[in-house]
Amino acid sequence: MPGSPLTDARIETGFSLAFHIVFAVFGVGLPWLLLVTEHRWLKTGDPGWLALTRKWARVMAVLFAIGAVSGTVLSFEFGLLWPAFMAKYGGVLGLPFTLEAFAFFAEAIFVGLYLYGWKRLSPRAHWLTLWPIAISGTLSTLFIVTANSWMNVPTGVKEAGGKIVSAEPLAPLTGPGALPESLHMLLAALMCTGGAVAAVYAVGMLRGRRDAYHRRGFAVGLVTVLA
Repeated sequence: MPGSPLTDARIETGFSLAFHIVFAVFGVGLPWLLLVTEHRWLKTGDPGWLALTRKWARVMAVLFAIGAVSGTVLSFEFGLLWPAFMAKYGGVLGLPFTLEAFAFFAEAIFVGLYLYGWKRLSPRAHWLTLWPIAISGTLSTLFIVTANSWMNVPTGVKEAGGKIVSAEPLAPLTGPGALPESLHMLLAALMCTGGAVAAVYAVGMLRGRRDAYHRRGFAVGLVTVLA
């Protein structure tokens, strides 16, 4: 019914998810692109690759902060807007949410090391801090996707008299929807990130800035999408 608490809760959750996913995909994709550009700088010493890396690192920091805040809003909404659902099925969804929290905090720690380690770490050690960021950021997203996949194809739960009598905590991670939805999310995040990066530098090139900086930024983004 229009204006009912259920409708309002659905609208608020849908809006929050739509806002958060935009930043979540960049949180997955940008660290992988940074691994490429910073590695090229380490190999060649070319200041152009360093300029790309420094620029994208600042963008990653801003998007990570917004994504963290919007994700926190969502975590509150699960309990505030859907308390009956979480009370009933929390035994199943608790594990992927807990694993996501561990992955997120690992990512946050290494984002701090990366952003403040430019002059405090050796170039190679600084590059190595990107690996935990990329891996934990990807896992953080995929753990949440497994919770969504379970809601699409619920398994591992037994009900009797409208109550849960047993719940398998690993069900979201092993269900039939987990693998295809996780692969879809990973590929979509990389494609969205690569496409957005390529688009930014394509606009610059169309405006006449066809230097090595713009060509490399465009190439990295485009190759990501095409691959």
